[in-house]
Amino acid sequence: MPRGIAIPQLRQHLFAAADTVVLREGAAKLSGRAVTAEAGVATGLIYTHFADFDGFLAAYAVDRSFTIAAAPAFHERVGTGEVGTNLADGLAAMPRPGLTALARLLAMRPDLTARVEDVLGAGGSGFDAVERAAAEYLAAEQGLGRLSEAADPAALALAAVSVLHRLVLAGSVDAERLRSAVTALVAGTAGAHGAP
Repeated sequence: MPRGIAIPQLRQHLFAAADTVVLREGAAKLSGRAVTAEAGVATGLIYTHFADFDGFLAAYAVDRSFTIAAAPAFHERVGTGEVGTNLADGLAAMPRPGLTALARLLAMRPDLTARVEDVLGAGGSGFDAVERAAAEYLAAEQGLGRLSEAADPAALALAAVSVLHRLVLAGSVDAERLRSAVTALVAGTAGAHGAP
């Protein structure tokens, strides 16, 4: 890219480049040079906007975690359809490739979780936020009698999000496979007023 040309939304441009590097080469290959080369910008540009590369990674992880946490619209599904299908569909709708890249980065750099939580609060990083949203959804369904009183919404949410996490780290989120696993987890937890 020629020097002196303004790049609209530079941070997002760099974050998208980081997604690409992680997905193509793995989180171990993520470096300032790799990100700027992928973005087509000067090597030092990251350091104009971030104190150091760890600062860039923390900002990236916060941005992707925030986007992921905002994605599952479980609350819109409460009281409609089948609980297991709603949960699976909400998880399948998570934004990718950011979700995949973040999962791989946090698996390699778990220290970034604390930095994300400094900004977004406890449980605000990546899959933790999705798990919390899923547990809130399941608790709401339980309140309507569509999930058994004996069911543990937090445990079901952890199990369902673990399925998503495993598929993400394996490199492919097959929506049908996710739906099958999640609905099997929720099966047998129907309440008096609805199917799981």
